[in-house]
Amino acid sequence: MNVYPAIDILDGRAVRLRQGRKEDATDYGAPVEMAARWSGAGARWLHVVDLDGAFTGRPVNTDSIREIRGACPGIRIQVGGGVRDMDAVTRFLDIGIDRVILGTAAVESPEFLAEALERYADRVAVGIDARDGVVRVSGWTAGAGVSAVDLARRLEASGVRLIVHTDISRDGELSGMNVAASRTMLESTGLRVIASGGVATLADVAGLRDLAHPRLEGVIIGKALYEGRIDLEETLALTHAG
Repeated sequence: MNVYPAIDILDGRAVRLRQGRKEDATDYGAPVEMAARWSGAGARWLHVVDLDGAFTGRPVNTDSIREIRGACPGIRIQVGGGVRDMDAVTRFLDIGIDRVILGTAAVESPEFLAEALERYADRVAVGIDARDGVVRVSGWTAGAGVSAVDLARRLEASGVRLIVHTDISRDGELSGMNVAASRTMLESTGLRVIASGGVATLADVAGLRDLAHPRLEGVIIGKALYEGRIDLEETLALTHAG
């Protein structure tokens, strides 16, 4: 199970939001400094989100993401936020990003999703962000009128193989992982799943690991790392030991 330290970029800064609210952000400094910190602690992946892009519908912080890529050559990076056309997908892949995460566009434009999967296959994942089991889109500001599991099944039928599943009611709250939702997603689909939202302690990570599910790809950790509630090296040792 991989551990994905999260770097969310808003106005060129690394921040954490509470439940995706732009007005409730905590600033943690320069994104490239955070990337170097997690890379130095042994992370194999980074999860980078262009929050401005998620809110506006187009990538905004590409320069910061390019800087992270250049400063951390030995780590793999997945990027999401505002990726709603093929130009955005190609732009990120061309600067050395390993995986691009589609969100709103995967729900609203099946044609775009199909083209992205056809051209880039395993380098594309889809983010499913849900509150109370119902999908949210457009930077979590709008409902999509579909359950997370139903959308996942639809995406799987379209050829998607990997999703990032976030319980946004817990994101940035340090309230604990919704392990049950992750289990349901894994048992209800044939998708590989990266779980996200609410990690507060090592016990949350252990709870996911103990699912011992072969398609549980990893877990994204944000605020707990930034606030020092979880030590990344200890977390990596826990997941690799499992």
